[in-house]
Amino acid sequence: MPKPPRASLPKGWTPESLTLERALMLLNLPRQIGPHPEDGLPVEAAIGRFGPYVKHGSTYANVADVEEVFTIGMNRAVEVLAQKFSRGGRVAAGPLRELGEHPDGGAVSVMPGKYGPYVKWAKVNATLPKELAPEAVTLDEALALLAEKAAKGGKVKKAAAKPKAAAKPKAAAKPKAAATPKAAAKPKAAAKPKAVAKPKAAAKPKVAKA
Repeated sequence: MPKPPRASLPKGWTPESLTLERALMLLNLPRQIGPHPEDGLPVEAAIGRFGPYVKHGSTYANVADVEEVFTIGMNRAVEVLAQKFSRGGRVAAGPLRELGEHPDGGAVSVMPGKYGPYVKWAKVNATLPKELAPEAVTLDEALALLAEKAAKGGKVKKAAAKPKAAAKPKAAAKPKAAATPKAAAKPKAAAKPKAVAKPKAAAKPKVAKA
């Protein structure tokens, strides 16, 4: 079973002052104002997170009063959107001219741009030279510009990052000097042999008296 629609009360509205008519107006947002006179895309009014606004394509422009969401007409909406564009707001504008089909398929268009008009085909964009007016450019001239831009690779590729220098190998540790061998201990002098005791002289035999 689908959930019933809900809508938050805008700032300044109180539950006590809410009528059935105003509640239905809230629930019916976004309100369709009509097709934009330049490209036919729908223009609508609604209340969002940041307040009341009008929307055309992917462009949003704030309006000062919540009540204006329920009453704003096309002329006022176009004026508000134009003011957003003049302040540098991002506007998804339609093509200035459709020049025809590209030989490889797809439309070739003249588009308005921040840095001047350009021709567009698929994902290739080529800026029009100053001497070539957008209302005078032909399909053949646009194809030549697009081919030149495509030959250059379209978007400029970023330069490859320089490889980091290889780390220098650490110097090999110097071998430690061999320890000087200690002098061999001098052998102790052999002990002198003790003098051999002289044998005592044998005792003279006594002569027996007659």
